[in-house]
Amino acid sequence: MTFDAIAHTSEPARPGEIGSIVSVQVGQVAPLGPDRVPSAFAKAPVRGLVSVGPLGLLGDAQADLTVHGGPDKAVYFYPAEHYDAWSRELPQHAALLLPGGFGENITTLGFDENAVCIGDVFRAGSALLQITQPRQPCFKLGLRFGESRLPRAFLQSGRSGWYARVLEDGVIAALDRVVLLERPNPTWPVSRLARLITHRLAAPGEMIELAKLPGIASEWRRRLT
Repeated sequence: MTFDAIAHTSEPARPGEIGSIVSVQVGQVAPLGPDRVPSAFAKAPVRGLVSVGPLGLLGDAQADLTVHGGPDKAVYFYPAEHYDAWSRELPQHAALLLPGGFGENITTLGFDENAVCIGDVFRAGSALLQITQPRQPCFKLGLRFGESRLPRAFLQSGRSGWYARVLEDGVIAALDRVVLLERPNPTWPVSRLARLITHRLAAPGEMIELAKLPGIASEWRRRLT
């Protein structure tokens, strides 16, 4: 599967713009890596309609609820366009670099971290979702690929994907449209927050602004106030 023909978005999308769902994935807790750490990182594509509720997709699980899952991390999105870059950088892991390879629930086409903003409200299938934060990978990403340095490289790449909360339950499926409906924070693309997390260079004014952003994950609001 290749996405070389798709232009990588370089500026925020506008309300009404449309992307699509390439694939939908769920997973259950299973041993991961040589130490057999419990994890639901390995997810498999689902055919047909999948129900989406406040805690995510039906049939999906999280092993450690202190850092994964919950209403603000109910659904993890990842742009399909990124997989070609990873395939060039990690050719030895080609078998894992397919939709769902980074543990995402929904692999999308048409949006990236520059194009979507914290607080954006999307219609995906019949579900209504709101972007809450970029992903900060844990050590289990390294276990999945057998590369202990990958979590840091993943964050530094800017290809983080993003989490979303569910505002309205619904159903989704591969090939469904993803439509941007509302943008309360046009100056805060996901990429901006991801850079601040990576480089830890947020100015005091940015910290204050972040804490007040409509839609930002409650964990971030607590950290910043």
